Amino acid sequence: MIKHPQNYDVIIVGGGHAGCEAALATSRMDYPTLLLTMNYDSIGQMSCNPAIGGLAKSHLVREIDALGGEMGKVADETAIQFRMLNTGKGPAVWALRAQVDRTAYRLAMRSRLEVQKNLEIKQANVERIEVNNGAVQGVWTNTGVFYRGNTVILTTGTFLNGLIHIGLISYSSGRAGEFASLGLSESLKDLGLRIGRLKTGTPPRIDGKTIDFTKVEAQCGDDTPSFFSYQTRGRKKEQVQCYITSTQKRTHEVIRSGLDRSPLYTGVIVGKGPRYCPSIEDKVVRFADKDSHQIILEPEGLGTNEFYVNGFATSLPEEIQTEALHTILGLEKATIIRPGYAIEYDYVPPTQSYPWLETKKVRNLFLAGQINGTSGYEEAAAQGLMAGINVALRLRGEEPFLLKRSEAYIGVLIDDLVTKGTEEPYRMFTSRAENRLLLRQDNADQRLMGYGHRFGLIPAEVYRECEQRLNNIQEERRCLERTFVSPEQANRFLSLNCGVALTQSQSLSQLLRRPEVHYRDLVPLLPSGDHLPLDVQRRVEIEVKYEGYIKRQLEQVKKIERMEEKKIPPGLDYAHLHALSAEAREKLQEVAPLSIGQAARISGVTPSDVSILLVCLEKMRREKKAVT
Repeated sequence: MIKHPQNYDVIIVGGGHAGCEAALATSRMDYPTLLLTMNYDSIGQMSCNPAIGGLAKSHLVREIDALGGEMGKVADETAIQFRMLNTGKGPAVWALRAQVDRTAYRLAMRSRLEVQKNLEIKQANVERIEVNNGAVQGVWTNTGVFYRGNTVILTTGTFLNGLIHIGLISYSSGRAGEFASLGLSESLKDLGLRIGRLKTGTPPRIDGKTIDFTKVEAQCGDDTPSFFSYQTRGRKKEQVQCYITSTQKRTHEVIRSGLDRSPLYTGVIVGKGPRYCPSIEDKVVRFADKDSHQIILEPEGLGTNEFYVNGFATSLPEEIQTEALHTILGLEKATIIRPGYAIEYDYVPPTQSYPWLETKKVRNLFLAGQINGTSGYEEAAAQGLMAGINVALRLRGEEPFLLKRSEAYIGVLIDDLVTKGTEEPYRMFTSRAENRLLLRQDNADQRLMGYGHRFGLIPAEVYRECEQRLNNIQEERRCLERTFVSPEQANRFLSLNCGVALTQSQSLSQLLRRPEVHYRDLVPLLPSGDHLPLDVQRRVEIEVKYEGYIKRQLEQVKKIERMEEKKIPPGLDYAHLHALSAEAREKLQEVAPLSIGQAARISGVTPSDVSILLVCLEKMRREKKAVT
């Protein structure tokens, strides 16, 4: 047994997306940090699809960036295609998605960690958490080394007792080609934490030289791309194409023929997988009426011929994977470089953690990423950043940093996890956010950059740019409101560009509220002309067009926040509140909500339970007042 001589303020276990953001946050907030990873070469690894962002996930990346995280900047730097999704719908659900060079992303992220002051990185396999008097003391590795730390953040991804399945063959692994983490789950159980089991999967990767590109449809990036980071400036790089094809009836027949050797359908896999992103065999069985499913061929990077077969996640035997792929248009001669597989892994049901991601059982032990039951790079990175910030605040002796559901998708994500829990891999959707018009991806800087600056994660010059951008938006809105145009001034432009004809004078703000009129149509009528950057023009247009809806949502938020202000005393014993339903007592005892608002969101707690709880709290308040 060896005790490492240094005492670290923070120890982070795991070098994935959560671990990277957590390590950068704590070290940038001036706390000596140790990052322990099982494989130094896999820091920042994109284990599944070579992409960042997408529906709802781009909101998380923008929020991470506004708080001072790194994912957005690295994605912008290493992206090989940018596409804005959902532009035919309202701006609340617009979403930026970038194809990313997998190797370049990993190396760029690792280089940021390597040069970061206050951060030390070591390759080690952590087996046990050391705890004394209910507080974490450090970690033990499988080689008998003890690292002492005042706080520990676990970001173990799919490595906890990871088990890979390909057909009826199973083997221990954290992901393909890497060891699983053995022993740590048992250590967490010994500390009193419940452990669950989840499953996720990945598709095969194929050799691009064996794709017939004449038979597939090209999918190009945007001509004028948007970026994830508010700090990205003028990046210009040629974008590559993705390609669209689809499964056929024959594909489904081949897949059905292999179900008797599918670990998913023979009971080999016990962990629950994601409903929203099923394997191809699950799609074929559950949606038997569909003759085809879309497949997108995504390049893994600029320096490789490897393609990711998006939409074809599978754990079928390798020969069935090959036969099924050969029935797909353009893939008749495709060669598999890496077979698809399913992976089962342990996680800690997240209702056992506080909203600042510290476990309720052990002080100063924080959990972030897939260990909390989430799925996806973006969800993991968001938790890692929040855990890192809260660990630093704990070390400063300050109150934890909690984002409200009305402030950020990150707030929705963490509240869902610690309040409702999850029994399947959790993925963020725009539908999970009740105030999504307020939480657009374009205004993350307005919502969150002040926090990032306060924590020292956003440089002063970047924050000044943010303030100037917000000032420009407000000034332009005022300009639109006070600038009136007559029919004679406006109609020659409006009738030509959008088929609108005025009969009386109107302000430019009134004109912009019309669905068929866009900011660019008004440029000839503006006193200052076309002087604003494109992103600012978009923000002005959104805020003007949706002003009424935004005000309505803000009013709703105020009502909800009144419930959040009604705090529940810590340590309240719900078992003695017999007026509550048995289910409510059990759920409230498990989650230990901090407020009435959080209590109301717990599954199984009814409105009548909330009313009873309010009465009980008022009675307790009066009794306490009478005693004093």
